[in-house]
Amino acid sequence: MDLSTFHLTIPLWEIILRGSVVYWFLFIIFRSILRRSMGSVGVSDFLFVVIIADASQNAMSGDAKSISDGLVLIVVLVFWNLLIDFLSFKYTWVRRMVEAQPLVLVKNGMLQRKQMRKEFVTKDEIMAKLREEGIASIAEVKQMQIEMDGEISVVKFDNA
Repeated sequence: MDLSTFHLTIPLWEIILRGSVVYWFLFIIFRSILRRSMGSVGVSDFLFVVIIADASQNAMSGDAKSISDGLVLIVVLVFWNLLIDFLSFKYTWVRRMVEAQPLVLVKNGMLQRKQMRKEFVTKDEIMAKLREEGIASIAEVKQMQIEMDGEISVVKFDNA
């Protein structure tokens, strides 16, 4: 058996650096662009799955020079994912940095057009969501917002 399959073919520091740079680059991209389409899956969770799948594929298919290269890269990615999850749980300021803040689209029956432009949300999309919720008019909406996880929530005025 040839043991060279298990030897690192590039320096350990380079694997760690590459994994870290790719993780943070993609995290920033996904955090700023894919907010609405993510649904209930967190950005870091989605990013983690995609990168792990790619790193694993390279290690298994032989595109990486050795299995160890891919395994070290996976460990680096797992480390960053766990560290971000832990720090955002422990510290509010970290959570504010890595999670999107809710974005109000309708307030007191009025469209918030500036906020709508930020996320490229049209009035037709808002009306479609209101119809899904059984609401006929924007005037019935106390607040409608895109939540941290990308879901849209609607609060009607209390008619009591």
